[in-house]
Amino acid sequence: MGSPCIEAFASNAPGYPADAMSLPELRTDRLLLRSWRDSDRAPFADMNADPAVMEHLPSPLTREESDALAERIARSFADHRLGLWALEVPGVAPFIGFTGLSIPAFDAPFMPCVEVGWRLARAHWGAGYASEAARAAITDGFDRLALAEIVSFTVLANERSRRVMERLGMHRSAEDDFDHPRLPAGHRLAPHVLYRLKVEEWRAGRR
Repeated sequence: MGSPCIEAFASNAPGYPADAMSLPELRTDRLLLRSWRDSDRAPFADMNADPAVMEHLPSPLTREESDALAERIARSFADHRLGLWALEVPGVAPFIGFTGLSIPAFDAPFMPCVEVGWRLARAHWGAGYASEAARAAITDGFDRLALAEIVSFTVLANERSRRVMERLGMHRSAEDDFDHPRLPAGHRLAPHVLYRLKVEEWRAGRR
């Protein structure tokens, strides 16, 4: 049985482009969520090599690992018709990170589902960009893709991302907390919290 997160998601969802690579750009008051360019790879690698950015992930990435991640992001758009947009501040910064939707690839009680996620270069923290971009991605997921629920998760200690989730109107239940199955038992980053947002809650909040 499929999770209610994605049971309504299909390639023929209302407003869904036939060409996976024709996914629309999303614009907010300050930001552009767009397709990736070759010129994004160097600043992406710099961001992924920053220990502060990667504090709550197992380790910083090498350039080769960062490029491989960029390739996987591109395949997600082609394979699933959703993914992580490159994030730009028009006229200010051509690339500051990514924000978007993804389908996590591990086993957990709440799977399968669609996750909203983000990663920003440290120079652009504290400006509200993560919340602003994530709202646009969530709106796209509920309005264009007809999702029933979107989740987000992070390590227990990641207070910065947890505050973003709460600003988005997402809520945590302790019974949903889990140890990430891709990390060894007892690893400091294994304990994770899950936040949920149902489409009805999102629509009520917008009203």
